[in-house]
Amino acid sequence: MKNNFFYLLIFFICTNFFSPLKSDEVFNIGKNIFVTSDCVTCHTLSNAGSKGQIGPNLDEIRPGKDRVIYAVTNGIGVMPAYPDLTADQIEAVAHYVSESVNN
Repeated sequence: MKNNFFYLLIFFICTNFFSPLKSDEVFNIGKNIFVTSDCVTCHTLSNAGSKGQIGPNLDEIRPGKDRVIYAVTNGIGVMPAYPDLTADQIEAVAHYVSESVNN
């Protein structure tokens, strides 16, 4: 009985802690939008491989999700609003940026 418990415990630990992390679909969608839009032209974000010098360096200012949503929705400074993006796309970009700079 003790052996069965031991093997079950080892199995549980291996499958839950050492298995590859599941891909975050919203993160991937947000990254795709960031990389294929004007974001990479203006912003530096190491996760995206972008080195833009016009807008703020996102790696340095580490904006939260709400701040990104506000900026993309309303524009800020020289950055225009992006009315062609849906609310879900804006949410995905905000999730991507905030997660990639805060992890």
